[in-house]
Amino acid sequence: MQTITSLAKQMHAQRPLPRNDIGMRLRGMGSFHVGGYRHSITHGEPRMVQLTQTGHPALFDPNGTYMIGQMYVQYFLPDPHQHNLPLLMWHGGGLTGACWETTPDGRPGFRDIFLAGGWDVFVSDAVERGRSGFAPVPDVWGPPISQTIETVFERFRIGAYLPKGELARASQHVYPGTAFPVEALDRFAAQMVPRWTNTNGYILDAYLEELEATGPAVILAHSQGCVFALEAAARRPDLVAALVLLEPAAIPELPASFIAADLPMLVMLGDFIERSKRWMKMQRDITRFVSCNDHAELLQLPEHGLEGNSHMLMMDRTSDKVAELIMNWLAKQELSV
Repeated sequence: MQTITSLAKQMHAQRPLPRNDIGMRLRGMGSFHVGGYRHSITHGEPRMVQLTQTGHPALFDPNGTYMIGQMYVQYFLPDPHQHNLPLLMWHGGGLTGACWETTPDGRPGFRDIFLAGGWDVFVSDAVERGRSGFAPVPDVWGPPISQTIETVFERFRIGAYLPKGELARASQHVYPGTAFPVEALDRFAAQMVPRWTNTNGYILDAYLEELEATGPAVILAHSQGCVFALEAAARRPDLVAALVLLEPAAIPELPASFIAADLPMLVMLGDFIERSKRWMKMQRDITRFVSCNDHAELLQLPEHGLEGNSHMLMMDRTSDKVAELIMNWLAKQELSV
């Protein structure tokens, strides 16, 4: 039988661990939870459970009080810092804050790039994702949904279609010129987590509480996270200094006062949109939204010489250049506490 140690050595030889070579000093780092509500279960069925492989069975009684709807936030504070406002990174659906860290192919992620640029960075795992944990299922929330690698391959515009059973030949199905690191597709897929479709209220509440904890901030959001960023800015304009929205998954209904506000906003879109009917519709919605807001700017990466970008702008091989565009845009805004 192959031992765990020999298996680990074999895996390391076949697929070396990624390296992140950005060096920096920190004046602080830590984490905290925001949000959360007490929820009681009273009609659960007690049962005997084998809690450890070799332990004795124990009685598990699900009845009692649980915390649900909490969100995990981790922060990194560079030394020195060059900006008075913190930068909050909000991830998309089916993902966690890991998407802002090291890229699947081992390059520095947005977290470290912006830290090196002097930003205080706050990375969160939204409610029910990652280290935020999730409520008992099905006692509190129903079953979640999960996305297959094949679905993500098409929906995130890595390629047009990946037939089931052909993961080993994924590189043969990508869009020509893609900037997504297809050789690291498995590492990216390992980041995907189940998500619920009925927890939006909890997620928004937690994000609002994060803003209250940090004070006025810049929000850098991706996909589903952009929806929450827009809603949070509409509810608490005093706490949002600017929005950077990477490929919003949708544009929520917003009050007229938000459209008329002078909130600086950058919306970024990648490549291959014309190959997806779904994304073409979303692009029309985004373009219409930006055109109605005098302080919003739409930046389509192909028009700025960055071609081949997928939905995962922070993971594509051009991610450092995308981050540079964002930082240059932020530098032009008159942001103050």
